[in-house]
Amino acid sequence: MGRVSNTVPPRNGEGDRAAKRRGGGGPAILRQPIKQVRRARQLRKEMSLPEVLLWTQLRQRPGGYRWRKQFPLDPYTLDFTCLSVRLTIEVDGEVHDRGEQPGRDAARDRFVAENGFGIMRLPAVEVLKNMEGCIMGIVAACAERGPPPPSLRDGPPPRAGEDFA
Repeated sequence: MGRVSNTVPPRNGEGDRAAKRRGGGGPAILRQPIKQVRRARQLRKEMSLPEVLLWTQLRQRPGGYRWRKQFPLDPYTLDFTCLSVRLTIEVDGEVHDRGEQPGRDAARDRFVAENGFGIMRLPAVEVLKNMEGCIMGIVAACAERGPPPPSLRDGPPPRAGEDFA
């Protein structure tokens, strides 16, 4: 017969060391080939002016949404990605209208959509001329895909019988 414990189980995110030792876990989307991760790191250092300016705004978490820059989704690297609502933003310069690039962009968009992400393409000139409008459009697109995640600073919800204070 097993021994019964009268201790209270740990709250979410507390204790449970055995689960931490197992490793793995996490969404498969986050595990990418090392070559792709290295490429994303390099691209983070080489962003264009419109990308840098947009990143400055996205870092402030407009609408409560958290963004990642140069997110690897093998075989592509996405300019900006919000994982909580699975939306990616691509800042397109003039080159995206020339030659074979529109076809490549369409293939990339299909791949991104097949992996469950929405995609929003912003012309670089629009980012430079109308940043406020771009941010408003981004927040609206995020809201269509889902609400912002609850703040992690508030901690876990209270247990039954605990006060909210």
